[in-house]
Amino acid sequence: MLKVVIIGYGEMFTNLIAATLDAGCEIVGVLRNERIKYNPLVRKIKDVFNPSVEYNYIKSYNLPEIKESKSVNSKNFRKELLRLNADIILVGSWGEKFEKLTYDIPKIATINAHPSLLPKYRGPNPYYWTIKNCEQESGITFHLMDNKYDTGAILAQEIVKIYPSDTGDSLKKRTVLTARGVASELLKSLNEDVIIPLQQCEEKASYYSYPESLELDFKHSAESVSAMIRGAFPWYKTYFFHNTTAFTPNPHKIYIEQNKSAYLKPGTITEIDFKTKTIAIVCGCGKIIRISGISLYKEKDKPFTSNYMKREINIGDEII
Repeated sequence: MLKVVIIGYGEMFTNLIAATLDAGCEIVGVLRNERIKYNPLVRKIKDVFNPSVEYNYIKSYNLPEIKESKSVNSKNFRKELLRLNADIILVGSWGEKFEKLTYDIPKIATINAHPSLLPKYRGPNPYYWTIKNCEQESGITFHLMDNKYDTGAILAQEIVKIYPSDTGDSLKKRTVLTARGVASELLKSLNEDVIIPLQQCEEKASYYSYPESLELDFKHSAESVSAMIRGAFPWYKTYFFHNTTAFTPNPHKIYIEQNKSAYLKPGTITEIDFKTKTIAIVCGCGKIIRISGISLYKEKDKPFTSNYMKREINIGDEII
């Protein structure tokens, strides 16, 4: 029976735990991000009064937590890994780069779950970028860790389809569920057989960091504008300006339609409904993007959105 240590946070972390249990492996230790993120007193208070999904998941399965570690590269963590005699470390969402002294400790491998079809879309948030770039598919890749980000040899991969209505959130939910099945089969294979890692093709590689700007540009196509809004949710807020006032769109209420108005210039407002907080805008492709449920960008101003739209926005105005 393989001895597995699982490191991470969020839905990928909990699904890797589930996958390991599905595969019949022994989880000898888990390290959740909250152990690194918060000081011990704050974390204890949070665990009592506002426990995370990760904490509840760990407790429900009575899993052993790795406690005295401020980093995966600390001496304490490495000593604990040696004590646990782990065969595999599974990593699902983690901000630190693993040093060689850490990822070389397990007897078999340290394996990262990356939510894209590597070598494409290396980097911290492939969910956002694959949707923003109007891709039709993404995926999950399990790869060996090395001294760079997302460059290690591939052990397993599976495609995840991207739908036209997908947000970053809905794509993530499907991806982590797919990861559970792939991880379970991978662990079973590692326990029973030898898997030959496949080196990544650097000629096909791409890397995307965090977005530099989230301002919408209606000179682009309606499909591109929609993709940027949907891909950003739930991590980022896209926005646009009417004069000097910033608005943010609702990623769940976006519609693209043919332009039947007399306005042709991209960024021109062709329709307003302050009751449903709807605005229709000409895009660079000539189509209209209709967004309902928009709101003023600042949280404190949101209740005044309809009033502002009624008083200040007119058909024919241009979004700058």
